[in-house]
Amino acid sequence: MLTSATMKITLVIIAVVMLLTDVCADIQPKKNFDLNRFAGRWYRVGLAYSSPGFAKYRSKLTVAMGTVEPKENGDADMTLWDTQLSDCKSKVYTYRRTAVPGVFTYFSSRHNKVKDITVVETNYIEYALIFKYKKFNKEYSQVSLYGRTQKLRPELIERFKTFAKQHRFPEEAILTPPPADNCPPTGY
Repeated sequence: MLTSATMKITLVIIAVVMLLTDVCADIQPKKNFDLNRFAGRWYRVGLAYSSPGFAKYRSKLTVAMGTVEPKENGDADMTLWDTQLSDCKSKVYTYRRTAVPGVFTYFSSRHNKVKDITVVETNYIEYALIFKYKKFNKEYSQVSLYGRTQKLRPELIERFKTFAKQHRFPEEAILTPPPADNCPPTGY
């Protein structure tokens, strides 16, 4: 027979699992996702991040630029240029395809964990909404708005903000950073 304390703990665990499942359950990839159409240059012009440690970096973030290069096996390399401590750095991430088009996994050397990434929405020529989910000692998610240019229409910025709020990101966790100065260096 279960004690009252054991029942309460069990109910709390069930509630937390249901809440976390609810956060990610409605994240679906773009129908008929086409990696070849998604290839090319993208700018991260919006970011929503649920990590408490993110707040101290908000004022330092700028628009990051990346390029997506599809591989024959369905994977993709993402080279991302970002300003770090007043220096422009590039990193290459290999996005591994999954059985679901538009859903990838990648290894984060920063967190030493495999994370997943879902292309939720894109029109390929103007914008893309990306959802990242990671689970380590806590569960965190991130929504990014990418554009083919550094400046997007206001209605796309609002769509991004609305999507982030619908997925429980507080207003202070959502930002649209300013453009970077010469990152990547001219010529990319």
